[in-house]
Amino acid sequence: MEICEGPGWRLVVDASRTPFIALIGGDGWASELTAAELGALQQAAGRLTAQHRAMADVLMAEEAVAMEVELPIGDPEAGDGGSLWLGLEGDRHHWTLQLVLTPAPGCRGLEGGWSATASEAFSAALERLRPAEQGGGDQDW
Repeated sequence: MEICEGPGWRLVVDASRTPFIALIGGDGWASELTAAELGALQQAAGRLTAQHRAMADVLMAEEAVAMEVELPIGDPEAGDGGSLWLGLEGDRHHWTLQLVLTPAPGCRGLEGGWSATASEAFSAALERLRPAEQGGGDQDW
């Protein structure tokens, strides 16, 4: 089990707890995620933070940026698909993350977000996770 937390964020991963192997949280909210959902969140956060790092040096101090990515979860054609949307918004130095999990039919959904300080720490913790810790075996994270 891995527990990472700080002011305004929390990430707990326990691959032995199926189907919900992870717990994520922010100020006043928390939710469990499946391995596929956690993998999509890690991939989306990695993409957005890499894009932000690549453009931060060319942004002027007063310029703001907003980026988003949406990834499928499960198999939409089989009727068990949902999606994970993640948005990053801020300036060259500080940014926030917003999350929307759109569920497959009959499953739970989720909306949440993190402050600027929590977003950077939470995304760094996601980057440090290894696929084995996520119970990912054959997943491509």
